[in-house]
Amino acid sequence: MNLKGKAHKFGANVDTDAIIPARYLNVSEPEELAQHCMEGIDSEFLSRVKPGDIIVGTTNFGCGSSREHAPIAIKAAGISCVIAQSFARIFFRNAINIGLPLLECAQADEIEQDDELEVALEKGEIRDITKDRLFRAEPYPDFMLELVSTGGLIEYTRKKIKPRRSK
Repeated sequence: MNLKGKAHKFGANVDTDAIIPARYLNVSEPEELAQHCMEGIDSEFLSRVKPGDIIVGTTNFGCGSSREHAPIAIKAAGISCVIAQSFARIFFRNAINIGLPLLECAQADEIEQDDELEVALEKGEIRDITKDRLFRAEPYPDFMLELVSTGGLIEYTRKKIKPRRSK
């Protein structure tokens, strides 16, 4: 699974309230959540995002509450992947469950705003096309590639338990 997009850079400790402010927790439609993505930290974020773009953070990305709204808002805003040095564990699990790939990369702090990136999840490679650099992350195992490529845990499970036609 290869992804390509422009980097949108954030720092350390980007919490779920910055990703999607708590006043929108009564919203359940992904498209509406997307309209407020990153509003708590960058009010111009949505005007710059193009489908396929990539969020880059440093440490502890997604800390704070365990709400699923945060990765849903990011994915619905058109972000194809999030790269950071580290993630809050519950955010990581929530993201994978909805089919939003995340990569932990020790050198994520070296990626800059608007750098053009190519990501190969199965190889764990992040190529910064702008600076002609290659960064490494843990590659995705086959089952996680399938999980994110099918759209998350629910779709993955539906595919696995799909009733077989009788002969």
